[in-house]
Amino acid sequence: MLQYIRILPSNRILWKWKSTATSIHLKTQYKAFSFTNKDGLRGNINTQISHLEQKSCANIFMIQKEPFIKIVKIYRWNPEKPTTKPYLQKFEVDLNKCGSMVLDILHYIKAELDPTLSFRRSCREGICGSCSMNINGINTLACITKVTRDQEKSLLIYPLPHTYTIRDLIPDMSHFLEQYKKIDPYLKRPQEHDFVGMRQLMQSERDRAKIDGLYECILCGCCSYACPPYWWAGEKYLGPAVLMQAYRWIIDSRDQTHEERLGKLRDFFSVFRCHTIFNCTKTCPKGLNPGRAIAELKRLVTGITDKEKPDMETPVPSRCRGESVTTQGP
Repeated sequence: MLQYIRILPSNRILWKWKSTATSIHLKTQYKAFSFTNKDGLRGNINTQISHLEQKSCANIFMIQKEPFIKIVKIYRWNPEKPTTKPYLQKFEVDLNKCGSMVLDILHYIKAELDPTLSFRRSCREGICGSCSMNINGINTLACITKVTRDQEKSLLIYPLPHTYTIRDLIPDMSHFLEQYKKIDPYLKRPQEHDFVGMRQLMQSERDRAKIDGLYECILCGCCSYACPPYWWAGEKYLGPAVLMQAYRWIIDSRDQTHEERLGKLRDFFSVFRCHTIFNCTKTCPKGLNPGRAIAELKRLVTGITDKEKPDMETPVPSRCRGESVTTQGP
């Protein structure tokens, strides 16, 4: 990547980058090559630089960053070669040629070094949860994890632990999503079954605030696959992410089936395999607290506390009450 600067008589250095000039200072990691100016150009710096670029960069220094190599080790496994054991593949990545996030490095490796590398990604902004993986021993999102510019420490990337791997960094999330499906993650209002989505449901600001810190979950699975009880009893224990979402729908003032939802959780495994280790809270890339949500859910399941009555009730449509409806013309 080449950039151009021009030395002015006042010893100021101007850098042209995307048609803009900004004052900078030379750094030792740049190498400069000088040319002779024979044109005697006049005008502002942008005009001069633009003209000089066309004249073989006369009186311009061409600056090139030296490579900054980072060792990246990535878990690889190809299902098309079942006899080959999983292994760590080593890549040397120039951080000056890619972005500063782990996902940028993965994109660079796939585009420039090894097109067979497989991983999930979508939004690149920490919203979708697709790029969840284990980076340097921590479950997190590749798109919001910054790469340290420390050449002595290599970057280790694995798929989420304790999951079946489809290929390379792609975990099989089907069991996790099936468990999420079991909690019915949507509003349920049996009295208005035929009218759901037809009108606004009333909710006070206080009731709305109860689901803050819960609805932001993006189902990346980082917390669940960092939870030891989920490793041991994942077939029956729902795990932190799913339980936090179960609690989110139970305490929602607009939902009318909290007793039914709590009844499905009253067994030995669904909730009470949680041992309050709090790995889930430590690893959540969104800064949420699944451990606290599970603690509150246990109190509801055991009857220690009960769901508060909503501050605002949405009137039941007359058709749902079996009353006749009279319409008046204009």
